[in-house]
Amino acid sequence: MKLKSIAVLMGAIALGLSSQANATEHHTAQALEHSAMATAHGQDGHADQLLKHAEEGLKHAEAAEKEHAEAHVHMTEAVKHLKEAIEHAKKGHADVGTQHTEEAMTHMRQSIGQ
Repeated sequence: MKLKSIAVLMGAIALGLSSQANATEHHTAQALEHSAMATAHGQDGHADQLLKHAEEGLKHAEAAEKEHAEAHVHMTEAVKHLKEAIEHAKKGHADVGTQHTEEAMTHMRQSIGQ
């Protein structure tokens, strides 16, 4: 039964990772698209359109940057907790090790927006 629960959890995590990646990729793609439009308009001497697309590109670039940073912070915390869990498990402290793995999973979920 536990293996089935773990399989379901892993599927949910994989789905969450793909949706987080898609959100970040969407912002990155939008930032690239608007930056390309800004460049094209700038080359044609259209400063007003360059400004419009550069500002929109910046919004998407900042959103992608923020998503990457938040995910990184939470995954770093998850790694710390997993290392602690390993250390406690080596000492036979299953209860404390379990607390650390639970905390690691919480941070992993937060890294993918769940």
